[in-house]
Amino acid sequence: MVERLNAALCQRQNVVHKPTSDGYEPARSLWESHYSQELSLERALLIAYECHCLGPFCFFNGNTFVAVVRQMIEPILAQVAPDDPNKAAQFRSVVGHFVAGTEGMEELRGAIRSIEQRLSGAAPGDQ
Repeated sequence: MVERLNAALCQRQNVVHKPTSDGYEPARSLWESHYSQELSLERALLIAYECHCLGPFCFFNGNTFVAVVRQMIEPILAQVAPDDPNKAAQFRSVVGHFVAGTEGMEELRGAIRSIEQRLSGAAPGDQ
């Protein structure tokens, strides 16, 4: 799935889809060692960020892993924000920026807490 997404992004921009010699194997190993495990949302997003940082492809590493996590969070958003497109867009933005490396862990944790509160039915700010 990850390779297909990167290949599609590369094709759209007319650049070569090619693994890097130093980042591909470590990223593949990290991804595959966690792929079939049940992980917390934070851990799954952190793995995507780490894979992005390893630079497994010549082009579009950030875009590739952001696309992966956006697909991953859509079922969650359908459950917690089906009638709140602004909340869904805000969460997508924080998640995407985190995986791309432009948003911090505290912002990600805040966004995850907000989603978890919606899942549990708690009011924002309740602990």
